[in-house]
Amino acid sequence: MAENFLTVGTQVLELFILIAVGYLCGKTKILNDKTAKSITDIVLYIVCPCVIIKNFIRPFDHAMLGKLLITAGAALAIHIVSIVIAMLVFHHKQPERSRVYRFAVIFSNCGYMSLPMQEAILGSDGVFFGAVYIVIFNVVMWTFGVWLSSGNKKDLSVKKIALNPCIIGMLIGLIVFLTSCPVPDIIGQPITFLANLNTPLPMMIVGYYLSQTKILDAFKDGKGFVCVLFRLIVIPLLAFGGMMLCGIRGTVLITCVIAASAPVAAATTMFAAKFDNDAKLSVNLVTLSTLLSVVTMPLIVGFANTVGMN
Repeated sequence: MAENFLTVGTQVLELFILIAVGYLCGKTKILNDKTAKSITDIVLYIVCPCVIIKNFIRPFDHAMLGKLLITAGAALAIHIVSIVIAMLVFHHKQPERSRVYRFAVIFSNCGYMSLPMQEAILGSDGVFFGAVYIVIFNVVMWTFGVWLSSGNKKDLSVKKIALNPCIIGMLIGLIVFLTSCPVPDIIGQPITFLANLNTPLPMMIVGYYLSQTKILDAFKDGKGFVCVLFRLIVIPLLAFGGMMLCGIRGTVLITCVIAASAPVAAATTMFAAKFDNDAKLSVNLVTLSTLLSVVTMPLIVGFANTVGMN
């Protein structure tokens, strides 16, 4: 338990340092609304697919394929339950705020926060299954998440979904894994370089929007606290309980619990900005949940690791 607490605490501190850099860039006018939106597009359309592909570059294994499918099914179930809860519980008279609350409950920071912890606790297998969770996260985010943020069903066209960069990245990654296709360094290294941007750029964008708002507002929003409570405690405990009832144990269970217990996704801010929702509210939720996760994540993951690995 103490080791898990230290691991998560270190990750949270590192994220806040990156947020601080973005904050300073906003205050000194190095970043503005236009550049922030451009960086957002780079992350969503280029960096995210590279993260997926990078983690699928490994030799094919039948046993791993079976666990991969279980992880995908569990991740999808967790997102569906989260969607139902968010749509039933969170309402606001201002649609642009209601959409942000719901997005924040549904989508966790399963890439930036979870992968480092999955690697520290579970090793390379944790990262592999974590990448599968991220694939499902991106599929749901680029389908339901886009509809939720835009309020426009036209954004859910089959063509747009099929051509989504993260869906394409998933297909490429699966082909590489299933065929054990060797990836030369001249291709693999650039993919790795781009994937490594997956943490600093989104956190800096969060920092930028934080520089445009009042941090104390994050602690004054009662509905925001409830939203964060669901994101950090209710959803991961439901995920843990549901998977235990289904007989899922070991690495797959812990991987999914780590991903489900992560704070509000940094993409909440990027999507809020992209679709003209309440970006300042999204920053408050990301910041507050990330701060509180230094306590909630190690407790929940430590408990799951103690019970679920037996």
